[in-house]
Amino acid sequence: MCLNPKMGYAILEYIFDLVKKTLHKREHKILLEQLYRLRMGAGLRQADLAEKLGVPQSFISKIESGERRTDLIELREICIALGSNLIEFINEFEKAVNK
Repeated sequence: MCLNPKMGYAILEYIFDLVKKTLHKREHKILLEQLYRLRMGAGLRQADLAEKLGVPQSFISKIESGERRTDLIELREICIALGSNLIEFINEFEKAVNK
């Protein structure tokens, strides 16, 4: 819906369309799979990771299922809680994406 470009509607529509599309991209699926593997590799259940982060288990479930997106700061905290770090995570992500 492009009601008034001067008010930013056109830009917001573009951003929302972009976000919707990325949820179904191969890269997003890789990201979710990588998060799951990292958690499993750490030997943690969703509830265990949630406890470490001080969030409900449903928070982790929603991220892993793709229902909830995560930002860079949250991703960094998750990586640290799983005994990894953001740089390692991103390097592995890039390798998987570029296969």
